[in-house]
Amino acid sequence: MKKSALIIGSNGYIGRHLAKILLNDGFRLTVCDVQPGALDREMGPFYVYLDLLNKEVLKKIDFDVDVIFFFGGLTGTSVGFKRYEDFINVNEVGLLNVLDRLKESGARVVFPSSRLVYRGLKGGKLKEGDEKEFKTVYALNKFVCEQYLEMYRRCFGIRYTVFRICVPYGNLLGNYSYGTMGFLLGRAGDGKNIPLYGDGSQRRTFTHVYDICQILKEGAFLEGTLNDVFNIGGADDLSIVELARMVAGKYGVDVTFSEWPELDLAIESGDTVFDASKLDRLMDYQYKYNLVDWLKELKYGKSR
Repeated sequence: MKKSALIIGSNGYIGRHLAKILLNDGFRLTVCDVQPGALDREMGPFYVYLDLLNKEVLKKIDFDVDVIFFFGGLTGTSVGFKRYEDFINVNEVGLLNVLDRLKESGARVVFPSSRLVYRGLKGGKLKEGDEKEFKTVYALNKFVCEQYLEMYRRCFGIRYTVFRICVPYGNLLGNYSYGTMGFLLGRAGDGKNIPLYGDGSQRRTFTHVYDICQILKEGAFLEGTLNDVFNIGGADDLSIVELARMVAGKYGVDVTFSEWPELDLAIESGDTVFDASKLDRLMDYQYKYNLVDWLKELKYGKSR
C-alpha cells in the first residue's frame, strides 16, 4: 500500500522540494497552499487551496493520511516586528486550527522548526535541550508551535515530530537558493561584492535541501522519532565569512565589511552549530551534498 502525505505550505522552498521527492517515491500526495504557484501547475489534481485561518476551508481538507508536513506560515526576522499580528495568526493560530481538526486523526504532524530558537553557543555545538532565546517574533512563533504540538499530544493524543533546521541551501528545481546562500549568490552572480556586517565570524550548520527532505521523509515514519524534537545536521559547519569567501572566489568578487545596524545586531543569534547525534543514532543518514563540491558544480550567474 502506498504511503500517503499532505503537505501544507507546498509552495515554499522546502515544501516544493519535498513534494517532488515524495511523488517520485510513489507517495499518495496532496499539496496545499493559500496562493497558487508554479508547483500547482505541475501538480495539477494534487493541489488543494488552503487558508489556514479559514475553518470552513479546513473542513474540506482530507486529513486521512499517514503524515502531515506542516510548512504553512510566514518567515522572516525583523519583519515580524512590523507584521506581528500576521505572524502570530498565520504561524500559531494556523497550526492550532489544523491541530483542532486532527483530534480524531492518526496522522503524524512533521513540523520544521528553526535554529533561531536557540541561544547562540560560542565554540560548541547545540543539542536539543540547550538554552533557548527568542530574539524575533518568528523565533518565538516556532518554539510556541513546538509547545502546542506537545500540548495536543498530551491532551488529545496527537502524534508529531519536530525537526529543527539550521541553514538550508541548494535547489533541485532550478538555480535559486534560499536565505543566506541565496543572498550571497545573488550578489556575486551579478558581479557585485558581498557585504557582511561585523566580521562574519558567526558559525552555522549548512544542509542541502535534498538532504533535509530525505531526512524529513525517512524520519516521519521512524518509531524512534515520534513525539520528540531533533536537530538536522549537515556536512558543513562554517562561518559566514568562510562561506562568503568561497562564493566570492568562484565569481571573482570581494567580501566587504561594515558595522552592524542596531536592529540587526540586536536580533543576531551568534554561533548556531548543530549537534545532530540524537537523530544520527536513529537514522545513520549519509549526507549527499557538501558545500565545496556543490559550489564547484553550480551553474549560476557568471563565474570565472
